[in-house]
Amino acid sequence: MLQLFISCNKKTTNNNDSLVFRYNEHKNIGSLDPAFSKDIADIWATNQLFNGLVQMDTQLNVQPCIAKNWSISDDALTYSFSLRNDVYFHKDILFGKDSTRTVKAYDFEYSLNRLLDEQIASPGSWVLSKVDGFKAINDTLFQVQLKQPFPAFLGLLTMKYCSVVPKEIVEYYGNDFRSHPIGTGPFKFKRWEENIKLVFRKNTDYFETDENDNKLPYLEAVSITFLPDKQSEFLQFAQGNIDFVSGLDASYKDEILTADGQLRNLYKNDVNMIRGPYLNTEYLAFYMDSKIPEIQSELIRKAVNYGFDRKKMMVYLRNGVGIPANGGFIPKGLPGYNETLGFDFQPEKAKQLITQFKKETGVQNPEISITTTSNYLSFCEYIQRELQKIGLLVNVDVIPAATLKDAKANGKLDIFRASWVADYPDAENYLSLYYSKNFAPNGPNYSHFNSVQFDQWYEEAFTITDTKKRERLYKKMDSLVMEKAPVVVMFYDEVVRFTRKNVTGLGINPINLLELKRVKKTGLN
Repeated sequence: MLQLFISCNKKTTNNNDSLVFRYNEHKNIGSLDPAFSKDIADIWATNQLFNGLVQMDTQLNVQPCIAKNWSISDDALTYSFSLRNDVYFHKDILFGKDSTRTVKAYDFEYSLNRLLDEQIASPGSWVLSKVDGFKAINDTLFQVQLKQPFPAFLGLLTMKYCSVVPKEIVEYYGNDFRSHPIGTGPFKFKRWEENIKLVFRKNTDYFETDENDNKLPYLEAVSITFLPDKQSEFLQFAQGNIDFVSGLDASYKDEILTADGQLRNLYKNDVNMIRGPYLNTEYLAFYMDSKIPEIQSELIRKAVNYGFDRKKMMVYLRNGVGIPANGGFIPKGLPGYNETLGFDFQPEKAKQLITQFKKETGVQNPEISITTTSNYLSFCEYIQRELQKIGLLVNVDVIPAATLKDAKANGKLDIFRASWVADYPDAENYLSLYYSKNFAPNGPNYSHFNSVQFDQWYEEAFTITDTKKRERLYKKMDSLVMEKAPVVVMFYDEVVRFTRKNVTGLGINPINLLELKRVKKTGLN
Protein backbone atom coordinates (compact mmCIF):
# COMPACT_ATOMS: atom_id res chain seq x y z
CA MET A 1 0.00 0.00 0.00
CA LEU A 2 1.17 3.54 -0.76
CA GLN A 3 0.74 4.69 2.81
CA LEU A 4 3.72 2.60 3.93
CA PHE A 5 6.01 4.93 2.03
CA ILE A 6 4.58 8.12 3.45
CA SER A 7 4.35 7.01 7.06
CA CYS A 8 7.99 5.88 7.06
CA ASN A 9 9.40 8.89 5.33
CA LYS A 10 10.15 11.56 7.93
CA LYS A 11 13.69 12.33 6.91
CA THR A 12 15.96 15.33 7.04
CA THR A 13 17.64 16.43 3.84
CA ASN A 14 20.83 18.40 3.51
CA ASN A 15 20.45 22.14 3.08
CA ASN A 16 21.25 22.10 -0.63
CA ASP A 17 18.58 19.47 -1.38
CA SER A 18 16.01 21.52 0.50
CA LEU A 19 16.45 24.26 -2.10
CA VAL A 20 15.79 21.96 -5.08
CA PHE A 21 12.20 21.64 -6.26
CA ARG A 22 11.60 18.24 -7.86
CA TYR A 23 8.70 17.21 -10.03
CA ASN A 24 7.93 14.60 -12.67
CA GLU A 25 6.61 14.93 -16.20
CA HIS A 26 4.89 11.75 -17.38
CA LYS A 27 4.80 13.28 -20.85
CA ASN A 28 8.13 14.09 -22.49
CA ILE A 29 9.06 17.71 -23.17
CA GLY A 30 9.35 18.41 -26.89
CA SER A 31 11.19 21.73 -26.86
CA LEU A 32 12.50 24.44 -24.54
CA ASP A 33 12.05 27.06 -27.27
CA PRO A 34 9.02 29.15 -26.18
CA ALA A 35 7.92 29.48 -29.82
CA PHE A 36 6.92 25.80 -29.51
CA SER A 37 5.34 25.90 -26.04
CA LYS A 38 2.08 24.27 -27.03
CA ASP A 39 1.67 21.44 -24.50
CA ILE A 40 1.41 21.89 -20.75
CA ALA A 41 4.69 20.02 -20.12
CA ASP A 42 6.57 22.42 -22.41
CA ILE A 43 4.76 25.46 -20.97
CA TRP A 44 5.63 24.51 -17.39
CA ALA A 45 9.31 24.22 -18.30
CA THR A 46 9.58 27.35 -20.44
CA ASN A 47 7.71 29.36 -17.81
CA GLN A 48 10.72 28.95 -15.53
CA LEU A 49 13.16 30.12 -18.24
CA PHE A 50 11.41 32.94 -20.10
CA ASN A 51 9.40 36.14 -19.59
CA GLY A 52 7.18 38.23 -21.82
CA LEU A 53 5.89 41.79 -21.81
CA VAL A 54 3.11 40.91 -19.36
CA GLN A 55 2.07 38.03 -17.08
CA MET A 56 -1.01 36.67 -15.31
CA ASP A 57 -1.58 36.77 -11.58
CA THR A 58 -3.42 33.96 -9.79
CA GLN A 59 -6.77 35.68 -10.43
CA LEU A 60 -6.09 35.88 -14.19
CA ASN A 61 -5.48 39.61 -14.15
CA VAL A 62 -2.80 40.84 -16.55
CA GLN A 63 0.16 42.33 -14.69
CA PRO A 64 3.45 44.01 -15.72
CA CYS A 65 6.49 41.85 -16.38
CA ILE A 66 9.29 43.09 -18.67
CA ALA A 67 6.87 45.87 -19.62
CA LYS A 68 6.58 48.06 -16.53
CA ASN A 69 3.42 49.72 -17.90
CA TRP A 70 1.43 50.17 -21.10
CA SER A 71 -1.18 52.38 -22.70
CA ILE A 72 -3.97 51.65 -25.20
CA SER A 73 -5.13 54.20 -27.77
CA ASP A 74 -8.71 55.50 -27.74
CA ASP A 75 -9.62 53.40 -30.79
CA ALA A 76 -8.26 50.29 -28.96
CA LEU A 77 -5.93 49.50 -31.86
CA THR A 78 -2.51 50.67 -30.64
CA TYR A 79 -0.77 49.18 -27.58
CA SER A 80 2.40 50.94 -26.36
CA PHE A 81 4.63 49.09 -23.87
CA SER A 82 7.31 50.79 -21.78
CA LEU A 83 10.04 48.29 -20.89
CA ARG A 84 12.13 47.96 -17.75
CA ASN A 85 15.82 48.67 -18.29
CA ASP A 86 17.10 46.19 -15.69
CA VAL A 87 16.15 42.86 -17.30
CA TYR A 88 19.15 40.74 -18.34
CA PHE A 89 19.38 37.60 -20.45
CA HIS A 90 20.89 34.52 -18.82
CA LYS A 91 24.66 34.54 -19.09
CA ASP A 92 26.20 32.95 -22.18
CA ILE A 93 29.63 33.27 -23.78
CA LEU A 94 27.99 34.24 -27.08
CA PHE A 95 27.07 37.61 -25.57
CA GLY A 96 30.75 38.57 -25.49
CA LYS A 97 32.88 39.92 -22.66
CA ASP A 98 29.99 40.72 -20.31
CA SER A 99 28.33 37.33 -20.97
CA THR A 100 24.91 39.00 -20.93
CA ARG A 101 23.04 42.12 -21.98
CA THR A 102 19.81 43.94 -21.19
CA VAL A 103 16.57 43.26 -23.03
CA LYS A 104 15.66 45.91 -25.60
CA ALA A 105 12.41 46.58 -27.44
CA TYR A 106 14.08 45.25 -30.57
CA ASP A 107 14.30 41.82 -28.90
CA PHE A 108 10.50 41.70 -28.75
CA GLU A 109 10.29 42.72 -32.40
CA TYR A 110 12.63 39.85 -33.28
CA SER A 111 10.86 37.35 -30.98
CA LEU A 112 7.35 38.04 -32.32
CA ASN A 113 8.62 37.93 -35.91
CA ARG A 114 9.83 34.39 -35.20
CA LEU A 115 6.20 33.39 -34.54
CA LEU A 116 5.27 34.63 -38.02
CA ASP A 117 8.23 33.01 -39.81
CA GLU A 118 6.84 30.19 -41.95
CA GLN A 119 10.22 28.43 -41.93
CA ILE A 120 10.15 28.23 -38.14
CA ALA A 121 6.49 27.07 -38.26
CA SER A 122 5.64 27.97 -34.67
CA PRO A 123 2.27 26.58 -33.49
CA GLY A 124 1.83 29.95 -31.76
CA SER A 125 1.55 32.04 -34.94
CA TRP A 126 -2.23 32.29 -34.41
CA VAL A 127 -1.60 34.48 -31.34
CA LEU A 128 -0.76 37.33 -33.74
CA SER A 129 -3.64 36.73 -36.16
CA LYS A 130 -5.31 40.01 -35.18
CA VAL A 131 -2.05 41.98 -35.18
CA ASP A 132 -1.44 44.36 -38.07
CA GLY A 133 2.17 45.13 -37.12
CA PHE A 134 4.66 45.79 -34.32
CA LYS A 135 7.93 47.66 -33.95
CA ALA A 136 10.53 48.92 -31.51
CA ILE A 137 10.18 52.72 -31.27
CA ASN A 138 13.41 52.93 -29.22
CA ASP A 139 15.25 50.73 -26.72
CA THR A 140 12.47 50.80 -24.13
CA LEU A 141 9.28 51.45 -26.13
CA PHE A 142 7.55 48.66 -28.05
CA GLN A 143 4.35 49.23 -30.02
CA VAL A 144 1.74 46.81 -31.38
CA GLN A 145 -0.97 47.74 -33.91
CA LEU A 146 -4.11 45.59 -34.14
CA LYS A 147 -6.25 45.06 -37.24
CA GLN A 148 -9.39 45.46 -35.13
CA PRO A 149 -10.21 45.92 -31.45
CA PHE A 150 -9.64 42.68 -29.56
CA PRO A 151 -10.30 42.90 -25.81
CA ALA A 152 -8.47 39.64 -25.03
CA PHE A 153 -5.19 40.76 -26.63
CA LEU A 154 -3.27 41.47 -23.41
CA GLY A 155 -4.22 38.00 -22.18
CA LEU A 156 -2.81 36.51 -25.37
CA LEU A 157 0.51 38.27 -24.76
CA THR A 158 0.88 36.39 -21.45
CA MET A 159 1.30 33.11 -23.36
CA LYS A 160 4.80 31.61 -23.45
CA TYR A 161 4.83 31.91 -27.25
CA CYS A 162 5.30 35.66 -26.73
CA SER A 163 8.43 35.32 -24.57
CA VAL A 164 11.51 37.35 -25.41
CA VAL A 165 14.55 35.53 -26.85
CA PRO A 166 17.97 36.92 -27.88
CA LYS A 167 18.65 37.01 -31.63
CA GLU A 168 22.38 36.25 -31.42
CA ILE A 169 21.82 33.07 -29.40
CA VAL A 170 18.87 31.81 -31.45
CA GLU A 171 20.66 32.37 -34.75
CA TYR A 172 23.82 30.68 -33.52
CA TYR A 173 22.04 27.51 -32.41
CA GLY A 174 19.26 27.48 -35.02
CA ASN A 175 16.98 24.48 -34.46
CA ASP A 176 19.15 23.44 -31.51
CA PHE A 177 17.92 26.44 -29.53
CA ARG A 178 15.27 23.99 -28.33
CA SER A 179 17.95 22.41 -26.11
CA HIS A 180 20.15 25.48 -25.54
CA PRO A 181 17.55 27.96 -24.25
CA ILE A 182 18.61 31.41 -23.09
CA GLY A 183 15.89 33.60 -21.60
CA THR A 184 15.35 36.07 -18.75
CA GLY A 185 13.35 33.88 -16.36
CA PRO A 186 13.84 33.11 -12.66
CA PHE A 187 15.74 29.93 -13.55
CA LYS A 188 18.34 29.22 -16.23
CA PHE A 189 19.03 26.07 -18.21
CA LYS A 190 21.64 23.69 -16.77
CA ARG A 191 21.30 20.15 -18.20
CA TRP A 192 18.87 18.02 -20.21
CA GLU A 193 19.11 14.27 -20.68
CA GLU A 194 16.04 13.85 -22.86
CA ASN A 195 13.36 11.56 -21.39
CA ILE A 196 15.50 11.11 -18.26
CA LYS A 197 16.20 14.39 -16.43
CA LEU A 198 16.06 18.15 -16.89
CA VAL A 199 17.76 20.59 -14.50
CA PHE A 200 17.42 24.38 -14.10
CA ARG A 201 19.51 26.55 -11.77
CA LYS A 202 18.63 29.78 -10.00
CA ASN A 203 19.07 32.97 -12.04
CA THR A 204 20.90 35.19 -9.55
CA ASP A 205 20.36 38.22 -11.80
CA TYR A 206 16.57 37.87 -11.95
CA PHE A 207 14.76 41.21 -11.94
CA GLU A 208 11.62 40.48 -9.87
CA THR A 209 11.43 40.78 -6.09
CA ASP A 210 8.83 39.84 -3.49
CA GLU A 211 6.68 42.26 -1.50
CA ASN A 212 9.55 42.70 1.01
CA ASP A 213 12.00 43.52 -1.79
CA ASN A 214 13.76 40.13 -1.47
CA LYS A 215 15.15 38.80 -4.72
CA LEU A 216 13.30 35.99 -6.47
CA PRO A 217 13.46 33.04 -6.85
CA TYR A 218 14.01 31.46 -3.42
CA LEU A 219 14.86 27.99 -4.72
CA GLU A 220 18.35 27.02 -5.82
CA ALA A 221 17.28 24.65 -8.58
CA VAL A 222 14.46 22.78 -10.32
CA SER A 223 14.84 19.10 -11.19
CA ILE A 224 12.41 17.36 -13.56
CA THR A 225 12.22 13.59 -14.11
CA PHE A 226 10.30 11.75 -16.82
CA LEU A 227 8.56 8.70 -15.40
CA PRO A 228 5.79 7.89 -17.90
CA ASP A 229 3.59 6.01 -15.43
CA LYS A 230 1.41 8.10 -13.12
CA GLN A 231 1.28 5.50 -10.38
CA SER A 232 5.09 5.36 -10.31
CA GLU A 233 5.07 9.16 -10.15
CA PHE A 234 2.77 9.07 -7.14
CA LEU A 235 4.94 6.45 -5.41
CA GLN A 236 7.94 8.77 -5.88
CA PHE A 237 5.91 11.54 -4.30
CA ALA A 238 4.84 9.29 -1.44
CA GLN A 239 8.48 8.34 -0.80
CA GLY A 240 9.52 12.01 -0.73
CA ASN A 241 11.56 11.82 -3.94
CA ILE A 242 9.48 14.46 -5.70
CA ASP A 243 7.79 17.47 -4.14
CA PHE A 244 4.42 17.60 -5.83
CA VAL A 245 2.03 15.88 -8.19
CA SER A 246 -0.63 17.55 -10.27
CA GLY A 247 -4.02 16.10 -11.09
CA LEU A 248 -6.01 13.14 -9.86
CA ASP A 249 -5.22 9.92 -11.71
CA ALA A 250 -7.39 6.82 -11.39
CA SER A 251 -4.37 4.82 -10.21
CA TYR A 252 -4.21 6.66 -6.87
CA LYS A 253 -7.36 8.77 -6.45
CA ASP A 254 -9.07 6.36 -4.03
CA GLU A 255 -5.85 5.92 -2.07
CA ILE A 256 -5.41 9.59 -1.27
CA LEU A 257 -8.95 11.05 -1.37
CA THR A 258 -12.28 10.17 0.19
CA ALA A 259 -15.33 9.79 -2.09
CA ASP A 260 -16.29 13.43 -1.45
CA GLY A 261 -12.88 14.77 -2.42
CA GLN A 262 -11.15 15.22 0.97
CA LEU A 263 -7.62 14.11 1.91
CA ARG A 264 -7.69 10.82 3.78
CA ASN A 265 -6.53 11.02 7.41
CA LEU A 266 -3.50 8.90 6.59
CA TYR A 267 -2.05 11.70 4.45
CA LYS A 268 -3.01 14.83 6.35
CA ASN A 269 0.22 15.05 8.36
CA ASP A 270 2.53 14.80 5.34
CA VAL A 271 0.62 16.19 2.38
CA ASN A 272 -1.14 19.44 1.46
CA MET A 273 -3.91 19.46 -1.13
CA ILE A 274 -4.47 22.65 -3.15
CA ARG A 275 -7.68 22.77 -5.16
CA GLY A 276 -9.35 25.39 -7.34
CA PRO A 277 -11.22 26.03 -10.59
CA TYR A 278 -9.52 25.13 -13.85
CA LEU A 279 -10.49 26.63 -17.20
CA ASN A 280 -10.92 23.26 -18.84
CA THR A 281 -14.12 21.89 -20.38
CA GLU A 282 -14.28 18.10 -20.80
CA TYR A 283 -16.73 16.96 -23.45
CA LEU A 284 -17.82 14.56 -26.18
CA ALA A 285 -18.12 16.04 -29.67
CA PHE A 286 -20.30 14.95 -32.59
CA TYR A 287 -18.84 15.32 -36.08
CA MET A 288 -21.68 17.29 -37.69
CA ASP A 289 -20.68 16.39 -41.26
CA SER A 290 -21.11 12.67 -40.53
CA LYS A 291 -23.49 10.80 -42.84
CA ILE A 292 -24.76 8.58 -40.02
CA PRO A 293 -28.43 9.35 -39.20
CA GLU A 294 -27.87 9.19 -35.42
CA ILE A 295 -25.13 11.84 -35.58
CA GLN A 296 -27.14 14.09 -37.90
CA SER A 297 -30.16 13.90 -35.58
CA GLU A 298 -30.57 16.65 -33.01
CA LEU A 299 -32.95 14.27 -31.21
CA ILE A 300 -30.20 11.71 -30.56
CA ARG A 301 -27.64 14.36 -29.68
CA LYS A 302 -30.00 15.80 -27.07
CA ALA A 303 -30.95 12.34 -25.80
CA VAL A 304 -27.27 11.67 -25.08
CA ASN A 305 -27.08 14.99 -23.21
CA TYR A 306 -30.14 14.22 -21.08
CA GLY A 307 -29.33 10.53 -20.65
CA PHE A 308 -26.73 10.40 -17.85
CA ASP A 309 -26.23 11.86 -14.37
CA ARG A 310 -23.16 14.11 -14.41
CA LYS A 311 -23.12 14.64 -10.66
CA LYS A 312 -23.11 10.92 -9.94
CA MET A 313 -20.40 10.46 -12.56
CA MET A 314 -18.13 12.97 -10.79
CA VAL A 315 -18.58 11.31 -7.39
CA TYR A 316 -17.96 7.79 -8.71
CA LEU A 317 -15.14 8.52 -11.12
CA ARG A 318 -13.43 11.66 -9.80
CA ASN A 319 -14.05 11.51 -6.03
CA GLY A 320 -16.06 14.69 -6.35
CA VAL A 321 -13.23 16.67 -7.97
CA GLY A 322 -14.64 18.64 -10.91
CA ILE A 323 -17.88 20.51 -11.52
CA PRO A 324 -20.75 18.64 -13.23
CA ALA A 325 -21.44 20.50 -16.49
CA ASN A 326 -25.07 21.52 -16.51
CA GLY A 327 -24.16 24.84 -18.12
CA GLY A 328 -22.84 25.55 -21.59
CA PHE A 329 -19.43 25.04 -23.19
CA ILE A 330 -17.96 28.11 -21.43
CA PRO A 331 -16.61 26.78 -18.10
CA LYS A 332 -17.48 28.05 -14.66
CA GLY A 333 -15.19 30.91 -13.70
CA LEU A 334 -15.24 32.75 -17.02
CA PRO A 335 -17.49 35.73 -17.87
CA GLY A 336 -20.18 34.32 -20.14
CA TYR A 337 -20.72 31.14 -18.11
CA ASN A 338 -24.38 30.38 -17.45
CA GLU A 339 -25.35 27.37 -15.35
CA THR A 340 -28.83 27.16 -16.95
CA LEU A 341 -27.81 26.80 -20.60
CA GLY A 342 -27.04 23.12 -20.66
CA PHE A 343 -28.60 19.78 -19.86
CA ASP A 344 -29.49 18.02 -16.64
CA PHE A 345 -30.34 14.36 -16.05
CA GLN A 346 -33.79 13.64 -17.51
CA PRO A 347 -33.92 9.92 -18.49
CA GLU A 348 -37.61 9.95 -19.41
CA LYS A 349 -37.13 12.91 -21.73
CA ALA A 350 -34.14 11.12 -23.28
CA LYS A 351 -36.29 8.03 -23.91
CA GLN A 352 -38.97 10.18 -25.57
CA LEU A 353 -36.39 11.73 -27.89
CA ILE A 354 -35.13 8.29 -28.92
CA THR A 355 -38.69 7.08 -29.53
CA GLN A 356 -39.30 10.15 -31.69
CA PHE A 357 -36.09 9.44 -33.63
CA LYS A 358 -37.20 5.85 -34.33
CA LYS A 359 -40.59 7.05 -35.52
CA GLU A 360 -39.18 9.75 -37.81
CA THR A 361 -36.35 7.72 -39.34
CA GLY A 362 -37.49 4.11 -39.17
CA VAL A 363 -34.18 3.19 -37.46
CA GLN A 364 -35.37 0.80 -34.75
CA ASN A 365 -32.02 0.07 -33.12
CA PRO A 366 -30.17 3.40 -32.92
CA GLU A 367 -26.44 2.99 -32.28
CA ILE A 368 -23.49 5.31 -31.75
CA SER A 369 -19.73 4.81 -31.29
CA ILE A 370 -17.63 6.96 -28.93
CA THR A 371 -13.87 7.09 -29.49
CA THR A 372 -11.65 7.86 -26.52
CA THR A 373 -8.21 7.29 -25.04
CA SER A 374 -7.58 4.86 -22.19
CA ASN A 375 -7.40 7.70 -19.64
CA TYR A 376 -11.08 8.52 -20.17
CA LEU A 377 -12.39 5.00 -20.79
CA SER A 378 -14.16 4.91 -17.41
CA PHE A 379 -16.17 8.06 -18.25
CA CYS A 380 -17.22 6.73 -21.64
CA GLU A 381 -18.15 3.34 -20.18
CA TYR A 382 -20.26 5.08 -17.52
CA ILE A 383 -22.09 7.04 -20.23
CA GLN A 384 -22.39 3.84 -22.29
CA ARG A 385 -24.15 2.00 -19.44
CA GLU A 386 -26.48 4.90 -18.69
CA LEU A 387 -27.49 5.45 -22.33
CA GLN A 388 -28.21 1.78 -22.90
CA LYS A 389 -30.83 2.08 -20.13
CA ILE A 390 -32.69 4.62 -22.26
CA GLY A 391 -32.58 2.53 -25.43
CA LEU A 392 -29.44 3.73 -27.20
CA LEU A 393 -26.77 1.17 -28.09
CA VAL A 394 -23.30 2.61 -27.46
CA ASN A 395 -19.93 1.26 -28.57
CA VAL A 396 -16.70 2.56 -27.04
CA ASP A 397 -13.48 2.46 -29.06
CA VAL A 398 -10.12 3.07 -27.35
CA ILE A 399 -7.21 4.38 -29.44
CA PRO A 400 -3.86 6.07 -28.65
CA ALA A 401 -3.94 9.81 -27.96
CA ALA A 402 -1.86 10.69 -31.04
CA THR A 403 -4.17 8.66 -33.28
CA LEU A 404 -7.26 10.32 -31.81
CA LYS A 405 -5.76 13.77 -32.26
CA ASP A 406 -5.10 13.13 -35.94
CA ALA A 407 -8.43 11.42 -36.58
CA LYS A 408 -10.56 14.16 -34.98
CA ALA A 409 -8.67 16.85 -36.93
CA ASN A 410 -9.44 15.07 -40.19
CA GLY A 411 -13.10 14.23 -39.61
CA LYS A 412 -12.62 10.49 -39.21
CA LEU A 413 -14.52 10.06 -35.93
CA ASP A 414 -18.30 10.35 -35.45
CA ILE A 415 -18.12 10.98 -31.68
CA PHE A 416 -14.94 11.58 -29.73
CA ARG A 417 -13.89 12.62 -26.26
CA ALA A 418 -11.98 15.89 -26.06
CA SER A 419 -11.13 18.75 -23.74
CA TRP A 420 -10.50 22.44 -24.25
CA VAL A 421 -8.15 24.27 -21.90
CA ALA A 422 -8.16 28.06 -22.02
CA ASP A 423 -5.13 29.65 -23.61
CA TYR A 424 -6.25 33.05 -22.33
CA PRO A 425 -9.06 34.05 -19.94
CA ASP A 426 -11.75 35.13 -22.37
CA ALA A 427 -14.77 33.08 -23.45
CA GLU A 428 -14.00 33.83 -27.09
CA ASN A 429 -11.29 31.17 -26.64
CA TYR A 430 -14.03 28.55 -26.16
CA LEU A 431 -16.51 29.89 -28.67
CA SER A 432 -13.86 29.79 -31.40
CA LEU A 433 -14.54 26.03 -31.56
CA TYR A 434 -17.90 26.76 -33.22
CA TYR A 435 -16.91 29.44 -35.73
CA SER A 436 -17.31 28.04 -39.26
CA LYS A 437 -14.06 29.57 -40.54
CA ASN A 438 -12.22 27.52 -37.92
CA PHE A 439 -13.11 24.12 -39.41
CA ALA A 440 -10.47 21.50 -38.54
CA PRO A 441 -7.81 20.71 -39.65
CA ASN A 442 -7.25 24.46 -40.22
CA GLY A 443 -8.72 25.50 -36.86
CA PRO A 444 -10.22 24.17 -33.62
CA ASN A 445 -13.78 23.58 -34.91
CA TYR A 446 -13.46 19.79 -34.75
CA SER A 447 -17.23 19.22 -34.76
CA HIS A 448 -17.69 21.26 -37.99
CA PHE A 449 -20.56 23.11 -36.35
CA ASN A 450 -21.92 25.71 -38.77
CA SER A 451 -24.35 28.53 -37.98
CA VAL A 452 -24.67 31.82 -39.85
CA GLN A 453 -26.17 33.49 -36.76
CA PHE A 454 -23.35 32.24 -34.54
CA ASP A 455 -20.71 33.47 -37.01
CA GLN A 456 -22.30 36.93 -37.07
CA TRP A 457 -22.30 37.14 -33.29
CA TYR A 458 -18.75 35.80 -33.05
CA GLU A 459 -17.46 38.51 -35.39
CA GLU A 460 -19.52 41.18 -33.62
CA ALA A 461 -17.95 40.24 -30.25
CA PHE A 462 -14.57 41.55 -31.41
CA THR A 463 -15.97 45.04 -31.87
CA ILE A 464 -17.46 45.25 -28.37
CA THR A 465 -15.06 46.74 -25.81
CA ASP A 466 -17.71 46.97 -23.04
CA THR A 467 -17.06 43.80 -21.00
CA LYS A 468 -20.67 43.42 -19.78
CA LYS A 469 -22.10 43.73 -23.28
CA ARG A 470 -19.60 41.21 -24.57
CA GLU A 471 -20.49 38.86 -21.72
CA ARG A 472 -24.18 38.99 -22.66
CA LEU A 473 -23.35 38.22 -26.26
CA TYR A 474 -21.15 35.29 -25.21
CA LYS A 475 -24.11 33.82 -23.30
CA LYS A 476 -26.32 34.09 -26.38
CA MET A 477 -23.67 32.36 -28.49
CA ASP A 478 -23.19 29.57 -25.95
CA SER A 479 -26.96 29.11 -25.72
CA LEU A 480 -27.22 28.75 -29.49
CA VAL A 481 -24.56 26.04 -29.48
CA MET A 482 -26.27 24.12 -26.68
CA GLU A 483 -29.61 24.33 -28.50
CA LYS A 484 -28.09 22.50 -31.50
CA ALA A 485 -26.14 20.11 -29.23
CA PRO A 486 -23.00 19.41 -31.29
CA VAL A 487 -21.30 18.49 -28.00
CA VAL A 488 -21.99 16.73 -24.72
CA VAL A 489 -20.34 18.80 -22.00
CA MET A 490 -19.40 16.36 -19.21
CA PHE A 491 -17.69 18.50 -16.59
CA TYR A 492 -15.60 21.59 -15.90
CA ASP A 493 -12.32 20.58 -14.36
CA GLU A 494 -10.62 21.64 -11.17
CA VAL A 495 -6.88 21.95 -10.59
CA VAL A 496 -5.75 19.61 -7.82
CA ARG A 497 -2.19 19.70 -6.58
CA PHE A 498 -0.62 17.62 -3.83
CA THR A 499 2.56 18.90 -2.19
CA ARG A 500 4.73 17.71 0.64
CA LYS A 501 4.24 19.71 3.84
CA ASN A 502 7.72 21.25 3.51
CA VAL A 503 6.73 23.08 0.31
CA THR A 504 5.14 26.54 0.57
CA GLY A 505 4.23 29.25 -1.89
CA LEU A 506 3.25 26.99 -4.77
CA GLY A 507 -0.29 28.29 -5.10
CA ILE A 508 -2.75 27.56 -7.87
CA ASN A 509 -4.38 29.30 -10.83
CA PRO A 510 -7.27 28.52 -13.21
CA ILE A 511 -4.98 27.94 -16.22
CA ASN A 512 -2.81 25.46 -14.27
CA LEU A 513 0.41 27.34 -14.92
CA LEU A 514 3.33 26.16 -12.79
CA GLU A 515 4.88 29.18 -11.02
CA LEU A 516 8.00 28.32 -9.01
CA LYS A 517 9.61 31.71 -8.43
CA ARG A 518 7.89 32.14 -5.05
CA VAL A 519 8.15 28.54 -3.86
CA LYS A 520 10.09 27.75 -0.67
CA LYS A 521 11.22 24.43 0.78
CA THR A 522 12.35 23.57 4.29
CA GLY A 523 14.83 20.80 5.11
CA LEU A 524 12.29 18.36 6.55
CA ASN A 525 10.55 16.08 4.05
